[in-house]
Amino acid sequence: MSHYDLHAVLDCAVSAALTAGREIARAAQADGGPVLRMKNGVEPVTDSDLRSDRIIRGVLGRCFPSVPLLSEESDDVPVVGEGPLWIVDPIDGTANFARGHRYVAVSIAFAIDGIVRVGVVHAPLLAETFTAILGQGAALDGAPIRVTDRYSLAAAIVSTGFPHVRPDIEALVERMRRLITHCQDIRRASSPALDLSWLAAGRLDAHTETLHPWDVAAAGLIATEAGAVRTLLPGPARTLPPDLNGAEVLFAVPGISDLLRHLLSEQPDQPRRDIVSDRDVRAART
Repeated sequence: MSHYDLHAVLDCAVSAALTAGREIARAAQADGGPVLRMKNGVEPVTDSDLRSDRIIRGVLGRCFPSVPLLSEESDDVPVVGEGPLWIVDPIDGTANFARGHRYVAVSIAFAIDGIVRVGVVHAPLLAETFTAILGQGAALDGAPIRVTDRYSLAAAIVSTGFPHVRPDIEALVERMRRLITHCQDIRRASSPALDLSWLAAGRLDAHTETLHPWDVAAAGLIATEAGAVRTLLPGPARTLPPDLNGAEVLFAVPGISDLLRHLLSEQPDQPRRDIVSDRDVRAART
């Protein structure tokens, strides 16, 4: 592994996220930025996405000029899985931002040989910054965070999301049906990087959907460093390194990870595992 001071990497990533975040907040005060185009006819790209991308590239480039960068808003596709790499989402939750919703984030990850070593998720309109270094835990605004000690689906709040292009509506509806039937409640807030960070901070108990590398790289590290379990559900063939692969991914607190994986993976004709209550589990433990 090439030698990098990961604390210096984190400082640089935080600086880039905060600088871009100030521009995003300024644009939000001015009613956001115009929608410049729709990717795939359904996914908005605003002027603020592109400005945030340029700001982040500038800050990261001054810190580490030789490190390539993979961004959602770039046509450049560097080699993924070999050597150092930045993975960036300039605005995660653009559809929210374009409509004046405050649930948006800047996501910046640093990986070496496909393994994410540093992650930053900054919510500029909520004034919160989530960070993690591999093996050193996760933090919110510098204070350590940890996932919940949840151990039943009946008490779990699970977030999810839907792809912009939806060729298989039945599968999405079935996922929602299973979650609504077995969990306390569900959330769909349209910024997966922030959803995973909220899981890390104990505000959610699990998150599942299909994600891009720039959605999952930084927030996935933050979630697992806070104690979440990461699982890949049955799905398409996967070619990306595990830390960057978000195809049918599930993050959950340890107490419900296996239950939720079973629930979302089982075939319709399979018997369902009993879902016990928090009270039942506490009684069994004593």
